[in-house]
Amino acid sequence: MLKWLIRRRLAAFERDYDYDASYGRDILDADLRAALAFNKFTAMAEYRRDIPADALTAAALVATMAEDCGPCTQLVVTKAERSGVPSAVIGAVIAGDERQMTEGARLAFRFARATLAHDPEADAHREEIERRWGKRALVSLAFAIAAGRVYPTVKYALGHGRSCRRLTVGGVAMPVLKEAA
Repeated sequence: MLKWLIRRRLAAFERDYDYDASYGRDILDADLRAALAFNKFTAMAEYRRDIPADALTAAALVATMAEDCGPCTQLVVTKAERSGVPSAVIGAVIAGDERQMTEGARLAFRFARATLAHDPEADAHREEIERRWGKRALVSLAFAIAAGRVYPTVKYALGHGRSCRRLTVGGVAMPVLKEAA
């Protein structure tokens, strides 16, 4: 019964986001406990406290693009658009154009890039994030960065990775510039 319910939820997610979640069904087919364990990442990925949507989106996009230049990145874009993040900000993050980002998105963008690169510059950004938004915001960004890497990595490891493609932001196609962390 639980597997049936999880399959229905996966199907609904696929319809809602036009996203192929067949890797989730593969996990479920392999082991219900594995699917339940993997689902715990969803709670982490969805944690958002005291952080503006544009900043959270910037961090999530940087991390996801470090691992994926296809459907996972498009999913982050779609979720960001639905949460009200302006298309111009999303496009600026994808393009790496800091001048076109909001101040919060720029700070989170720089923090995510420095974090992924293990760059000491992350320390200054971390302090500014805590000063500006608090510790829960920092945890929100940390979880977004981690989740942005987990999902594409699991997909690719299970053989469901897809090649790079153009992203659609605000109804306009644009290339994704894959960044290595």
